[in-house]
Amino acid sequence: MASDESHPKPSFSRWRKWSIGFNVALIIVVVFSVVVMVNYLSRDYFTRFHWSTTSKHQLSPLTLNLLHSLTNQVKVTIYYDQNEPFYSTIVSLLNEYKFANPRISIENVDYVRDAGAAERIKSQYNLNFPTATNLIIFECDGRKKVLDGNALTQYILEPVANEKEREFRRKPTAFEGEGMFTKALFAVTTPTLLNAYFLQGHREHPPDADSDSGFSKFVNITRQNTIVPKPLSLLGTNSVPMDCNLLVIAGPRDAFADFELEKIDQYLSQGGRLLALFNAGSINRETRGDVTGLDKILAKWGVEIGNEILHDPDHTSPNGRGQDIIVTDFNPKHPLVNPLLDSSLYMVRPRAVQKLKTLPQTADAPKVDELAFTGPNTIAGTSAPQRYSLIVAVEKGAIKGVITERGSTRIVVAGDSVFLTNIGVRSLTNRDFAEYALNWLLERTQLLGGLGPRSIVEYRVVMSQSQLQRVQWILLGGIPGAVLLVGGLVWLRRRR
Repeated sequence: MASDESHPKPSFSRWRKWSIGFNVALIIVVVFSVVVMVNYLSRDYFTRFHWSTTSKHQLSPLTLNLLHSLTNQVKVTIYYDQNEPFYSTIVSLLNEYKFANPRISIENVDYVRDAGAAERIKSQYNLNFPTATNLIIFECDGRKKVLDGNALTQYILEPVANEKEREFRRKPTAFEGEGMFTKALFAVTTPTLLNAYFLQGHREHPPDADSDSGFSKFVNITRQNTIVPKPLSLLGTNSVPMDCNLLVIAGPRDAFADFELEKIDQYLSQGGRLLALFNAGSINRETRGDVTGLDKILAKWGVEIGNEILHDPDHTSPNGRGQDIIVTDFNPKHPLVNPLLDSSLYMVRPRAVQKLKTLPQTADAPKVDELAFTGPNTIAGTSAPQRYSLIVAVEKGAIKGVITERGSTRIVVAGDSVFLTNIGVRSLTNRDFAEYALNWLLERTQLLGGLGPRSIVEYRVVMSQSQLQRVQWILLGGIPGAVLLVGGLVWLRRRR
């Protein structure tokens, strides 16, 4: 009996052990095969869910529409120092583009740590300039677009608490990656460029000037939207060129000659596109009319230009001295300003631009929509306070049976030109309006709305020195010690 008790029989036979081992191995192989199969199929068939409404990598419907319509092969090269703060954000966002359309390929090149690959990229894209760092390069069919990664983020200077001296740090406030990436993608996949002619000769805002009153930033916006800016004079025998896709008249102050007005009128009747910006400087105080004469041309298209400076006491900034208007009321039904419903425009000494009340209601009459409005207590001269329109959009399709040379006519008229100058375009969402107006005029609906900068939220933990030391002791000693204590208690219990 003692011998039998000292050598108990095994719980499982040898055959039983081999059977259990075989079953476990088979289950592991099956699970591994299923995982491999699911990952293989998910390359082409998958759905991504974004549970957070503030996800910084979730693409807008506009970008997704563009990606779903893309049939070209696009290569994106991230030529970046991987230690830069926003490198991971850029990579994650571009991966979303790749997930939405597998025709987009991405190559990462760290120019700091991979000198060979960096030299190859510099030679391939002619990046032989000192500032060729932190770049995102889009390429398709020989067309390329190079973006400066340092310009993707907006910063403000924030004071830092310091007992010895006052210091500031650059605090990131917004990330413009998706907007710039989508525009670059559109640029390299669009084979033909459009032309925007800037009319000159009447003291308009100079398109090439970097001063506060210049329009160089607006010109840069046209280039970023694959539109080539060109100067234009209508003096002599010059007419609006046939390759003019958009005519820009930015704040003229002098009168137009009759033959110039006739050329503009003819251009519009042929299906032209016009962005006309008025300002307080062209008001004729004696005749109570517009100095330029453009108001007469626009009246044919159902637009009435006011000749008084508007004052809206309920919508002015503290430093505006009553000369500015912060516009928050937009037409929700029009695609040009629909993306601005929760935003604001900053306008300086604007004039009313409204739908002509005597516009005939015929089948071939132009469609005039008022887009942006003042508050109900706005004053214009001696008139009673009321609500005024500041911007209108005009659209007229081709008449049935009549073929126009340029297509359908589209016009945007604003009662202020300062809000799109170099100093004005930086205010509120003025820049966004400029892009929406350009793309609506050119009927590029795939670039309308939803691509504004995304806010960056920083979470900071403020602790005193004693609290910091307490946290350090908990992390370095408390948590590991608790794990050892639990392990020791388990060991003691098993020994018993």
